[in-house]
Amino acid sequence: MIRPLARAHGVVAGVALVATAFYVALSAAMDGPGFPLDDGWIHQTYARNLVRDGSWAFVPGAPSAGSTSPLWTLLLLPAYLLGLPPLAWTFALGALALVWAGWASMALWTALWPERGESVLAGLAVVLSWPLVWAAGSGMETLLFAALGLHLAAAYLHAGPRYEAWLGLGSGLLILVRPEGLILLLLLAAGFASRRAWRGLAVMLLLALLPLLPYFALNLSLSGQLWPNTLYAKQAEYAALLQQPLWQRLLRLLYVSAGGPESGWRGMSGARLLLLPGLLWAAYGAARADCRARRLGHLLPLLWAGGHVAAYALRLPVTYQHGRYLLGIVPVWIVYGLSGWALLLGKSRQARLLRRAGALSYATVALLFLFLGAQAYGTDVAFIQNEMVATAHWLRENTEPDALVAAHDIGAIGYYGERPLLDLAGLVSPEIVPLLDDEAAMADYVRQSRARYLVTAPGWPYSSLTGAPGATLLYTTAYEWTREQGINNMAVYRLPVQE
Repeated sequence: MIRPLARAHGVVAGVALVATAFYVALSAAMDGPGFPLDDGWIHQTYARNLVRDGSWAFVPGAPSAGSTSPLWTLLLLPAYLLGLPPLAWTFALGALALVWAGWASMALWTALWPERGESVLAGLAVVLSWPLVWAAGSGMETLLFAALGLHLAAAYLHAGPRYEAWLGLGSGLLILVRPEGLILLLLLAAGFASRRAWRGLAVMLLLALLPLLPYFALNLSLSGQLWPNTLYAKQAEYAALLQQPLWQRLLRLLYVSAGGPESGWRGMSGARLLLLPGLLWAAYGAARADCRARRLGHLLPLLWAGGHVAAYALRLPVTYQHGRYLLGIVPVWIVYGLSGWALLLGKSRQARLLRRAGALSYATVALLFLFLGAQAYGTDVAFIQNEMVATAHWLRENTEPDALVAAHDIGAIGYYGERPLLDLAGLVSPEIVPLLDDEAAMADYVRQSRARYLVTAPGWPYSSLTGAPGATLLYTTAYEWTREQGINNMAVYRLPVQE
C-alpha cells in the first residue's frame, strides 16, 4: 500500500513532468526544439568542448572562465560522453530539477511547520508556477539552484548542526551552481553562530571550501580573478541602472519576484502575487518565532530570498526575461505565502470554506497563467531559433573557419558557428569589460582586433561600426516578430581590414 507522503511526492513529480513536457512539445511544434535563452547554448558549448577537446573553453583552443554555473555544465557532460541527444538530456535534467524543487518545497514546509499537513499543496503550487516550468525548459541552472538551496534550508531547520557535513558540502556545490549561493552559506554560518555550534560551524565552512578550491584555482589561472568573467561582465553591461535610488531598485525587484509584471506597477505576471498578504503575515510570524527562540531559524529561508533580491538590487537590478535572475528564490515566497494565508484564515468551519474557495481561486489563476506561460515560452524559443541559431548556421556555412567574428550574443554562435570569437558582452573576452560603457572605445578595439565579421544583436545595433566606411551588410535574419518589438534583427557585416 502506498503511503500518503509517497503518494503526494508522486503527484507532485507527475505534474512537474507533464508541465515541462507540455512546454517543450508546444515550442517544438512552433519552430523546433530549442532554448528560450541564448545563454543555454553557452553551457552546451562548454560541455561539448570539454568532452571533445579536454579543455574548459568556449572557443576551442582558448580556455576561458566564462561559465557562471560550472556544476550545471558538468551535468550536461553525459549527453556528449554517451552520444545522447543534448537537448533531450538537458530538458530531462530541467524536468527533474523542477520535480526536486517541488519536493524540496514540501520538505521546507514540513521542517517549518511539522505539526501541519498540506505540504503537497506547497509542492503543487511550486511546480505549477509557470516561470519555474519555463526555467525547467530553459537549459539553465535556475531550478537546480532553487532545489538545492531549499533542501539545504530544510536540512538546517530539521537538524541544524547535526547536518554540518551535508550543509557545508551542499553549500559549496550551491555556489558552483550560482555564485550568489554564497548568501545562503553566510546565513547558515550565522545560524550556527546563533546556536553557539562553533565546531559545527568550522566543519561546515571547511567542507564548503572543498568543491570551491578547484573552481577558484581554475578562474585565477584563466582570468586572474576568483569568480567567472560573466559575473563582472553583466554588472558592467547594466551599470547605468545603478543610477536609480537603491530603495527603488530593491522594491522593484521584490515586486517582480513576488509576481508583479516586468514593467510598470499594475497587473501581475503570475498567480503567486495573490499570496503576498500571506507572505507578509508568515514573515511576521517567523520573526516572532526566532525572537522567542533567540536564534536564526524560521527566518533563514526568507533572509536567503531577500538577500538574493538585495544582491541583485545592489549590483544587477534587471527584470528582463521574466525576471530570470530572481526565479531561484520564488519557491520560498510561495511556501511562506501559502502558509501565511492558512494562518490568516484560521481553522473555524467558515474558515475551512474560505480556504477551499481560496485554493480553488488560486489554482484557477495558476492554471490560466500556466497556459499563458506556455505561449511565452514558445515565443521565446522561436526568437532564439530565428535570430541566434539562424545566424549561427549562416556563419558556419558562409564564413572562413579561421575568421575572427565579433558578436554580442555568443551562445548559439559558439555552439553552431564554431568560429574564433571576440565577445562584445565580455563573457569570454574579459578585456572587453572595461569598454562596455564606452561605445567609441569599443568600436576602436573591434577595429584594432582585426575582426573580419561583426554580428549585431537585437537591441545592440553597434551603429558606429556598421555605419563606418567599408562595412558591408551580408546577412540579416528578417524575423518579423523582432521587428514588431521595435528592435533590430541580428545581422552580419563584413568589416574593413585595418592596415
